[in-house]
Amino acid sequence: MSKSIKHHLTDDLLMAYAAGTLPEAFDLMVATHLSLCDHCRARAESFDAVGGQVLDDQAGSVAMSDASLAATMALIAQGAPSPKPARPGCAVLPTPLQDYVGGTVADIRWKSIGMGVKQAILPTTKEAMARLLFIPAGAAVPDHGHQGMELTMVLQGAFSDEVDHFARGDVEIADEDLEHTPVADISEDCICLAVTDAPLKFNKLMPRLFQPFLRI
Repeated sequence: MSKSIKHHLTDDLLMAYAAGTLPEAFDLMVATHLSLCDHCRARAESFDAVGGQVLDDQAGSVAMSDASLAATMALIAQGAPSPKPARPGCAVLPTPLQDYVGGTVADIRWKSIGMGVKQAILPTTKEAMARLLFIPAGAAVPDHGHQGMELTMVLQGAFSDEVDHFARGDVEIADEDLEHTPVADISEDCICLAVTDAPLKFNKLMPRLFQPFLRI
């Protein structure tokens, strides 16, 4: 699957993910991309291995308490926790996202933000925001810049902007230097996962007026 993915995550993001220092929204983005991308998953595993070795090298021996064995045996006696019921498969949403929406695309609670574009804000911590975006085929997201970082990953369809063409699994990394107008391919509606750590900077008046209500 990852052979068709052209736009990957940076080493900085993968190392921060391995170290556990990313906000929840960015963790979700990385986990979702890794579920589709063999290339980035291999890189992430190498960073995990390096981090584990560093911990091993720095850790000293720790004396166990007298109650450690009894506590372990008590946990064993409790048995394994009951497995969660399997979710139905979804060709669009990878497993990390299914856990956040509670199922498949049919379970997403879309809200219109105008011009046929819809969004669903996902429940994450306040340091950053994650949302699913639905862009009708051929439609455009209003031109905008950025006050921080925005990661956008395609889940269905594709879009193009001033940078390149992005299809399923591709991640566009935008910062303060980029202004763009993403346009969905005419052949299929586009669904994306987008995460931001600061509000967008819209260039036109109407999007700016509605921005506080739409939490974009």
